[in-house]
Amino acid sequence: MNKLFKLSSFIIAVVLLASCGMRRGPQGDLVGAEDRPEYNPQEIPYGMVVCPGGTFHMGQADQDIAATMANLNKQVTIGGFYMDETEITNNEYRQFINVMMEDSLDVLGEEYVMERLYPDTTVWVRDFTYHMGDPLMEYYFSHPAFDDYPVVGVNWWAAKYFSEWRTKHKNQANADNGMAPMPQFRLPSEAEWEYAARGGRDMAVYPWGGPYLRNAKGCLLANFKPGRGDYYSDGFTYTAPVAQFFPNDFGLYDMSGNVAEWCEDAYSDATVPITWDLNPVYYDDSEPRKVVRGGSWKDIAYFLETGTRNFEFQDSARSYIGFRNAMIYLGRSSGREFR
Repeated sequence: MNKLFKLSSFIIAVVLLASCGMRRGPQGDLVGAEDRPEYNPQEIPYGMVVCPGGTFHMGQADQDIAATMANLNKQVTIGGFYMDETEITNNEYRQFINVMMEDSLDVLGEEYVMERLYPDTTVWVRDFTYHMGDPLMEYYFSHPAFDDYPVVGVNWWAAKYFSEWRTKHKNQANADNGMAPMPQFRLPSEAEWEYAARGGRDMAVYPWGGPYLRNAKGCLLANFKPGRGDYYSDGFTYTAPVAQFFPNDFGLYDMSGNVAEWCEDAYSDATVPITWDLNPVYYDDSEPRKVVRGGSWKDIAYFLETGTRNFEFQDSARSYIGFRNAMIYLGRSSGREFR
């Protein structure tokens, strides 16, 4: 009875205090908008690894043997971002094509999908004269034996379209689960690509750090052309399945060799002096040349260097160019949030 009396007295006191002006909640205060989507610390997207922000010397890490003067050293800072662990594979790209064929033909038309987005398998015949590329033209994208090989025959525009679709695909799933949208998947900037390729090793010539192309056992460390007419010493005649060689210190595979990779930037010989030193990127819609980085299975070692710049025309598909996606990290990047 005594407990009941005390409880009743407490309730009466609360009611009296409320009637005397005790606040029941925010009234006219700046408390932020309500009903915002739930957002936890940004998740690491599936298939991606983290590249903590930092400062590095962007530019040639060895001699400029072509005397281009197009890649002088400049110290720049890069914000934290995520990048695909490997190049986009045939099977991953096939998922995109299947969705386009099933859901988007009424909007895009079959001709657009097949001519603009579907990998151009004829590159295996067209890129090289007097070369028996017919088997690869027939099987490289269609046969399951090549599912884990990097997709090729995709031009810069198609890589951009894939990135937009991937963003919508992921954020539709987030919306269905009441989660906040993720930032967009996109092609990495040239500066992001080079920073990621070095893996935290400033001025590293190759992603694995050292100036040599073989390890202590004499094994080649990437898929490329090590000598005149020699495409097989690394174990693969053409491309290799992704992640066959050791990753760099960020956990990224095949940043040198296998296939070269599209970047976001337009190409210019004057990129170094005209871009800012914080998250630099060079946009120019009137420039049809786009940056390609990393070298490929058919390139000599010079093109595998982290500081070597190259380009291809945006509407050109090649048997030695693929791509991977990047995504910005939202928030302060100290590096600790990635552990």
